[in-house]
Amino acid sequence: MRAAVVKKVGGPEAVEVLEVPLPEPGPLEVRIKVAAAALNPADAAVWAGVFAQPEGMEYAGLGLDAAGTIDAVGPGVLLSVGTPVIAFDATVLRPTKAQAEYLVTDLGSIAPAPQGMDLTLAATIPLNAMTASLALDHLPLRPRDTLLVTGAAGAVGGYAVELARTRGVRVVAQGRPDDEDFLRGRGATWFVSREEELSEAVRRFVPEGVDGVLDAAALGAPALAAVRDGGILVSVRGDVLPAPQRGVVVRHTTAGPEATRLSYLSALAEVGVLTPRVAQTYPLSQAAEAHAQLARGSRRGRIVLVP
Repeated sequence: MRAAVVKKVGGPEAVEVLEVPLPEPGPLEVRIKVAAAALNPADAAVWAGVFAQPEGMEYAGLGLDAAGTIDAVGPGVLLSVGTPVIAFDATVLRPTKAQAEYLVTDLGSIAPAPQGMDLTLAATIPLNAMTASLALDHLPLRPRDTLLVTGAAGAVGGYAVELARTRGVRVVAQGRPDDEDFLRGRGATWFVSREEELSEAVRRFVPEGVDGVLDAAALGAPALAAVRDGGILVSVRGDVLPAPQRGVVVRHTTAGPEATRLSYLSALAEVGVLTPRVAQTYPLSQAAEAHAQLARGSRRGRIVLVP
């Protein structure tokens, strides 16, 4: 089969598409015929060498998110071949991953795909929606509490706004000026432009400061300044956590495979509560070009490879 891999770290040009052995599912594993695989910043970390490849690993596969149909099952799996699924293949360094023609992963990493949704869209759900959902669980907010979401029009931020709405939380969404209509349509109560001083802009609507922040844009200290005394900040990046002050709790969140949570998020997407977005698609053969586009940034929605 063909797979996007990295043999030698560098820039996006380090991404190659190779013919590699077709993986076989083991106990409690499935093999998925991949219909689409989304690109995420974690992929860039692989080709940039942020994660050291284990000794003896000839190449590292790419891709955490996939959508497709079950092609083969290992011992102990009761699912049927042909079942549409989405997958969050969270292990970062393996020889082949989601950006390939086939993916082998365990039962804890998959969920039914949203019925009636194109699998290209469905492939953008797992990592980003899981991250947003887990971050909100780390923010003990009640209905009518206030939440600031930075980078709210991004992949994690957009899902966070929609999920917060289901919990009755009032959201201050930060984004570009032209994101306002999109974010209000997703459930934001208030909007602030990223061109404004953040704390001052937030306090126009919530004078005492918000109860919590989901710092999807990894702003750090400016986001902390918008939180009330004794509030909480959750960041998606552990390397930019601000120093706690004024009794504000600071946490880092990272998503792992949780089949039950992924199934719930897939069901929310199926009924239109979550809005997957695809910025651009590339064939698997153009994986390096897709990763170069990922490196350039400034996209609303995920770039998706289609084998």
